[in-house]
Amino acid sequence: MRALSVLGSTGSIGRQTLEVAAACGHRVLALTAHHNIALLEQQARTFHPILAAAADPTAAAALAMRLSDTDIRVLAGEEGVLAAARLPQADTAVTALVGIAGLAPTLAAIDSGKRIALANKETLVCAGQLVMEEARDFGAEILPVDSEHSALFQSLQGCRDRGEVRRLILTCSGGPFFGKTRTELQGVTRKDALQHPNWSMGAKITIDSATLMNKGLEFIEAMHLYQVPPEKISIVIHRESIIHSLVEYCDNGMIAQLGAPDMRLPIQYALTWPRRTAGPADPLDLCSCGPLTFAQPDLDTFRCLDLALKAARTGGTAGAILNGANEAAVALFLKDRIGFLEIADRVALALDRVPVIQEPSMTQILEADQAAREAVLSA
Repeated sequence: MRALSVLGSTGSIGRQTLEVAAACGHRVLALTAHHNIALLEQQARTFHPILAAAADPTAAAALAMRLSDTDIRVLAGEEGVLAAARLPQADTAVTALVGIAGLAPTLAAIDSGKRIALANKETLVCAGQLVMEEARDFGAEILPVDSEHSALFQSLQGCRDRGEVRRLILTCSGGPFFGKTRTELQGVTRKDALQHPNWSMGAKITIDSATLMNKGLEFIEAMHLYQVPPEKISIVIHRESIIHSLVEYCDNGMIAQLGAPDMRLPIQYALTWPRRTAGPADPLDLCSCGPLTFAQPDLDTFRCLDLALKAARTGGTAGAILNGANEAAVALFLKDRIGFLEIADRVALALDRVPVIQEPSMTQILEADQAAREAVLSA
């Protein structure tokens, strides 16, 4: 039984977290959103948290009016989100915020010694070394919510000695454009890119899945979560999204985690570990899921993945530059201001222009992020 602060409760992961909480009996003590106060109000009335926060101050003022007949504290802005992350009565923070906006709240929850159910991969991409050091210093557990990282975490449960691990294998659906050439991708639209074959997700992560940047971000995240070098991580295209990731051991054996494409299972496992309980996730019917296929990713066509792998090997602020540039470029694409292939072009430009700093401070990480965004917007 967990007491939760759900940071980003109106997004896809946040909504599914609340489904899990309702089904499994976890208490929800804090909710945050950016500006979707209609849904946030509905969630607050359903779960009766101690506090609700909206990052947008205007939205927070409107939410306070809507909830004025309740005893729920309503807070505004970044300070409100940080207060939710630190809430003393909550033992677990589900960090489901999108982008680098999730970094400061995740650190706030870590500094409060909470269990972190981490759904914000940008936190580790941008500041992995710093975040993992903070978690060790404050005794905070970081448990992954991404389906791939949850699969690795589950597949490592029987590992007595991490020296027995040969490599971690991240699976990748390939997105909506698997098998396409660069020529065929020239004219794809926002609508095309938002048609993920297996998962229902927010717009930004769906575009990242289409460019394969999402898998590159997960690659960097895996390095920090499991303290492994890049040469011990591989990526394989698995169109069916049934095997969520695998661990290969030194004896050539592999352990994998299988399941239906349902994010409620990894969310639930991050909350209940080391126990398993019945929950709302869909079961997997092996007899109806069809053949399972595997292929190598095409790094020439999907340049974003190649750029991410290079940033992973560079280290330092390269992850923050990569992520900031990608967030800015995806935002332009979603506004129809650049083409699909230009996302990679803008990210490459930022990586070329912004100097990399090894062992950066938090200030230097945020400066690298901002410089990368400026490079994308000025191109």
